[in-house]
Parts: sequence; structure tokens; C-alpha cells
Amino acid sequence: MKINLELLTLGVIVLFIAAFAYVSSTQNHEWGGADGQAEDVISHLTGGTYIPWFQSFYTPPSGEIESLLFALQAAIGSLIIGYFLGYYRALAKVKADKSAQEQEGKSDA
Repeated sequence: MKINLELLTLGVIVLFIAAFAYVSSTQNHEWGGADGQAEDVISHLTGGTYIPWFQSFYTPPSGEIESLLFALQAAIGSLIIGYFLGYYRALAKVKADKSAQEQEGKSDA
């Protein structure tokens, strides 16, 4: 069973890499964020009369810095989520161990 799961995982990874290589080599891709698309839709719906009510107080000097800040934000968020998931998992394990010890103590008496 364990070998089959490993082979299945390896097959999915190889399939993903092959699909990525094929698509990236055959087509021209322009990666863009959802912010620009939303701005275009709002502008189209309002006839270009919409004025944003908020302006960013910091604009990164380049796209690379913006990507770095986004990756840093994602890393910090995943660390926080991982910490709390680990904390509550350990808390549940301690409660289960304590319950098992209590059950063991009752059966020995």
C-alpha cells in the first residue's frame, strides 16, 4: 500500500511537470494579478467615472520587491497558522494521553 501511494504521488508530480513544461513552451503567457482585472471591470461598469477612495501609502520600487513582500507576507501567515495547528494538535494529544492514563488507572484499581 505504501509503495502504491508513493508511486501515485510520483506519477502526479511527473504529470504536473510535463504539463507545465508543455504549456510554458507552446504558448506566450502574461501573468497578471486580479487587482488589474477588477479595476478594468469597475471602470467598464461605471463608464470610467469611478475614483478610488484609498491610495496606497507605499509603492514598492519594483515588481521584484513587491513579489518579495508578498512572499514574506505569505510565509509569516503560514508560520502563524502552522504554529496554532501544532499547538492545538499537541494540546489534543496531551488530553488524549491524560485520558488514557486515567482509564488505565481505573482498570488497575
